[in-house]
Amino acid sequence: MPMNRTPRRAADGIYEPNMTPLIDVSLVLVVILMVATPLAFQSGIAVRAAAASGRASARAADVRIEVALAADGSVSVNRQHVPRTELAARLRPLLAGGGACTVVLRCDDAVPHGAFVSVLDEARALGAAHVAVVGS
Repeated sequence: MPMNRTPRRAADGIYEPNMTPLIDVSLVLVVILMVATPLAFQSGIAVRAAAASGRASARAADVRIEVALAADGSVSVNRQHVPRTELAARLRPLLAGGGACTVVLRCDDAVPHGAFVSVLDEARALGAAHVAVVGS
């Protein structure tokens, strides 16, 4: 019996990539970047170069208030120790004098970030025109 040796065709398969998952992932990334981009440009603390801010302070006859935060949580205003709860009461009359007041915030390395930011926010809320941060 003679056998017919004709080649059989392979079953037609899908030989092109599925683009739907790629497009879905790309669209999700675009949406995430659109939402996150405005957040990247917002900053709560404006920072200037030390040399430029030093020259600006030297030219202006601003009121200068020094606030120091120690690692043990103690606070001093113009080298006088103040309880942390009375910081606002001590800063209010100093900052109420009008004009541009500069608060120099000196902070130890071991001070928690939350304590530092709370003093910084408190000075801003009471009317400090400029806040300079000095590490020790």
